[in-house]
Amino acid sequence: MAKSSYAFKNISEVASELNLPQHVLRFWESKFTSVKPIKRGGGRRYYRPEDVDNLRRIQSLLYDDGYTIKGVQKLYREGGRSAVEEAKPISKEKQSPKFDSKTLSKLKLVLTELEDIRSQLKN
Repeated sequence: MAKSSYAFKNISEVASELNLPQHVLRFWESKFTSVKPIKRGGGRRYYRPEDVDNLRRIQSLLYDDGYTIKGVQKLYREGGRSAVEEAKPISKEKQSPKFDSKTLSKLKLVLTELEDIRSQLKN
């Protein structure tokens, strides 16, 4: 039986969901003040749904957008969580960009031209 989307998750559940090692989540706690799981007896960490969303944003900025840890820290420091949320919309699944047919045909043309240039450079 799956947990409710509103349920707290332990570190192993969050690590599995984000496909990250647990030590990365603990490391991010030390680097980002916005990552504050609730700690219960024995130091066990429990993450709220908004904590998981925050971690997903940090992961996306670091791994997808190429930010450094200092860069993400600066985003939080200068604009807070709202600036980070605006920096890139979060999604559990990668979304491919939607192009209209005119833009798509232009992109295909540019791709063809680039492939021709690559071919000429090889020769």
